[in-house]
Formats: sequence, structure tokens, C-alpha cells
Amino acid sequence: MIFLANADLVLPDRLMSAATLVIDGDRILDILHDAPAPSPDDLHFDLHGHTVVPGFVDVHVHGVEGSDTLDGGDAIARIASRLPRFGVTAFCPTSIACSPAKLRTMLAAVRAARFARPSASSRVLPAHLESNFINPEYKGAQPLECLRVPGGSRTDGEFTGEAILEEIAAARPDVGIITIAPEIEGAMPLIRSLVGHGHRVSLGHSGATYEQALEGIAAGARHATHLFNRMPPVSHRAPGLAGAVLESEDIAAELICDGVHVHPSMVKVAIAAKSPSRILAITDGTAGAGLPPGSRTAIGGRPITVREAAYLDDGTLAGSVLTMDRAFGKLVSTMGLSLVDAATICATTPSRSLGLQGFGVVAPGAMADLTVLGPDLTVTQTWISGELVFSR
Repeated sequence: MIFLANADLVLPDRLMSAATLVIDGDRILDILHDAPAPSPDDLHFDLHGHTVVPGFVDVHVHGVEGSDTLDGGDAIARIASRLPRFGVTAFCPTSIACSPAKLRTMLAAVRAARFARPSASSRVLPAHLESNFINPEYKGAQPLECLRVPGGSRTDGEFTGEAILEEIAAARPDVGIITIAPEIEGAMPLIRSLVGHGHRVSLGHSGATYEQALEGIAAGARHATHLFNRMPPVSHRAPGLAGAVLESEDIAAELICDGVHVHPSMVKVAIAAKSPSRILAITDGTAGAGLPPGSRTAIGGRPITVREAAYLDDGTLAGSVLTMDRAFGKLVSTMGLSLVDAATICATTPSRSLGLQGFGVVAPGAMADLTVLGPDLTVTQTWISGELVFSR
């Protein structure tokens, strides 16, 4: 057995100080108030001054440290191998709008990585498709030439919207979240169809009115892609998509917690409106995450430059350079959240939203996917299935 002793444990409802976490195999066996005497047959880690939180789950990440999910080859496996140092124990590889061939290649790599997790790598969850079915006026860094409507009869370029849907149908178990703009032609039947096939539909990259957003929620959407970004601002006379998301208890909303995409005060407003149980911290991280300012890399083949966020060459904001450890730190230090609420937003809510049973909590019987933070909230250890996969 493994003992993580003398640590502060972030439990689902409170902080437990100077306690010991007992791991047996891939599960948390027990939580003790006192550290037992070391046994030569067990592994003991004295974590005095450290905090143990459930492993971070990032449901929206395009890449890290120079690798992008659409790079092909072993890109998904490379990303999975680099995320544990940032405390991430599971993630949804996220695509931008792309061709059917590129989507097929990415989803094949997601499938391979899901069923054969390399040693010392984060769990690969079903993908998040920040898809082809979004509003061109709110595309952000998405390539206009890849945007489509769901119907198969209309062709804009080399492929139809139906061709994208055929790739999704061929890889259903490997597709988790799909971002849709509810106001585009054919969106409502598409949302109902995707939900009926077990996908989690997310509303985003959208100019939807409040009424159109509610229609999308009624059709089965249960998620919102990076709340406030690439959607109209909230107005007291026209609440729009963001207002509908803040109001609806059915929707869990992503927030990019880098302090650039969303002002810290608005992060606090969203959390107050929806509670930590309905907010998911995401990075929207690109291949520029983890690289120094001035670095050049790409998202979906489009060049980006690393500054305080990621930018296309024309100055368009193109995702973040955030990592989940920094998101957790900002929630605590800048937004003023408790360790319990920050852990809920970074681990528990994402796990529950994706239906991951036994994940995202520090509790007996739960999976031993854990992140150990030092006094300055930097990651010092990451555990996945009771295995130490990263140690600083």
C-alpha cells in the first residue's frame, strides 16, 4: 500500500489538515487522521506542507508544449505524456473545425491512446470537437473554409457537413463533447440527433439570442463552450446565449481561468450565478501552453504566437497558453475561491459532467487520480490509478 502522510486533503466538502491518504492498487482505500508507523512493505511519502487535491480534468485543450491535437502521428500521445506535470490526470483532446480526413486521423489517435495509455501519461477521454457547425461571425480563430451546415445537400468547398457527421458516426465512442451554434441552419435536429447518440452537445461560437439558446437547451444541450468568449456580451435587455447559460441549471459552463479571456470579476459572477457544481475550469490551451513568450507554434495548422495568450498573425485571440495548475492557482489567489471550490471546478464538476464515476474526488473508494501541490500551489506529484506518474 501507499501512504501519502501529513498532508492537507481537499475533500468534497472540507479541508482536512495533517491527514494521511491510503492507496491500495488503483483506489483510495482510506483516509486517516494520524500517519501510521512506516512498514518496509509499504511506500510512505511525508507530504507535510503539501495539499492533495483530486487530479485535474481538462475537457477543452488543443495542445501543450508545441504539440497540437491535429498534428497527426503521435500528437495525442505526446500531449498525454506532458500534461501530468501540470497536475492533469485526464483530458479531452480538442479539435478546431477541420476536414473529414484530419478529423478521422485525430479520432483514430484518440481511440488508440484511450485503450493503451502509455506509462506516465494522462488519461485520454473522448474528444471535444469544437466543431464545423458554428456561426462564422463568431468563429474566432476557427478556419472559415471549414465551417459547414449540418445538411448533406449543401457543399461549401471540398466536403459537406454530412461528411463530418459520417466521421463522427464512425467514431462515436471516441467523441464526447461537440460544440454547436444553435442558431445555424439545421442545428436543432442535429442537437437532438447527437444527444440521442450519446454525445454531450455544447453551445458556443454562437450569436444565438436568449430564445434560440433556450431552444438548444430544450433540444438536449447540456454544456457551454468557454462562457463569454465568442458569443455576444450579456445585456440587461438582450441576455443572449451567455444569459441563458447563466440562468439554466441544466447547463454546465466552461470558463477559461487565465484572467485574459474572462475578467476575474466575471469569473466570480459566473460562479456565484451557477455555483461551483455547474462551472468547469478549462485551459483552452494551445500548443503554445508551456512555451516561453514569443514562441511560434500552431493550432490546427494555423500559426500562432505566444504572448499572455495565443494569437494568430492577424491579432485574433486563438486560445490560451494556460495550464490547469495555473488555472487552479488563479482561482484561489486572484478570484478568492476556497481550495474546496477550486478543486470542485477543476476536477469534480468536469468528472461529473462527463459521467466519470469515482473520479474527481478525494474519498475512500474513489480512483487514486491525485494532484499534490506544494505551499505555492505548484504541482509536486501527480498520481494516476495509484501510480506516481510525475514527481518534481
